[in-house]
Amino acid sequence: MSDAKRENRRLRLAAGAVSALGLLGALAACGGSTNASDPVASTSGSTGNSPASSPDLTASGSPVPAPSDSDQPSATVPVYWVGETPQGPRLFRETTEVPSDAPLDGAVQTLMSGKPADPDYRSSYAAGAFGDVSYDESKGFTVALTDRSLTEPGSLSRPEAMIAVEQLVYTLEAVQQTKDAPVRVVADGKPVRLYGVNTAEGLRPVDELDVLALVNVTSPAQGDTVSGRITARGLASSPEATVPWTVKDSDGKVVKKGFATATGWLDKLYPWKTSIDLSGLAPGDYTFTASTDDPSAGAEGHGPTRDTKSITVK
Repeated sequence: MSDAKRENRRLRLAAGAVSALGLLGALAACGGSTNASDPVASTSGSTGNSPASSPDLTASGSPVPAPSDSDQPSATVPVYWVGETPQGPRLFRETTEVPSDAPLDGAVQTLMSGKPADPDYRSSYAAGAFGDVSYDESKGFTVALTDRSLTEPGSLSRPEAMIAVEQLVYTLEAVQQTKDAPVRVVADGKPVRLYGVNTAEGLRPVDELDVLALVNVTSPAQGDTVSGRITARGLASSPEATVPWTVKDSDGKVVKKGFATATGWLDKLYPWKTSIDLSGLAPGDYTFTASTDDPSAGAEGHGPTRDTKSITVK
């Protein structure tokens, strides 16, 4: 093995240790430094245990209205869902259409709908979990909790509770395109816990390597109909920035494969994209899969993280 290869493997092992320590810190405070590469937070914060310094938390407990089916203007916003990975539950990003005059309410309503486009994903929240959602540039987000059972973790483990909390935090930060705005959850105007996590001083995004899936396909989207040459893209933190991909037919046979190269790796998730020629494939249903690289072939670490999308070639 070359000296360069040995150094890369040493860096990967060091990164794994740092990530594990970061997760332990995140579980204690559900806050910490972030360096998000997608439109979520990139600075630090913690929840704390003292009362909120600002008393005017005025979000009401009225239910968030469902997005209308009328022809009102819409906006495309990111929403984060929970999915399983070798590291346990992590967050995956999709985009959805919401009313352009109420994007935060629309995004939270989407979370409560429990209907991600990708069936591999799920939500930590059901209908009726939240009421009004508001954002103030000087104070951050205020979310009214209407389901009081969510103040406690219930059957969720501490890692699962953290991911549930961060699903809400990452979604709000991404929709508003803020970097580290505090998120307070209130009932009757007073801060309450969310899944056992104190929100009085404001929840912040936990470091993305501790909460995001290490690979995420953002295009093609689940259920897309495609043809000819397409550009697949997403985010990843994969050894040596290598993102292997495959296209399988309905029988599970690999009909196309290759790899993309992300713009970086190790310290955060980085964008990747690749051009794929599907023009020689027969029309039908296929599965596109992107993964993190596994140079040790399972001998080290958790194994590859994967994200799959069902597509139709016409």
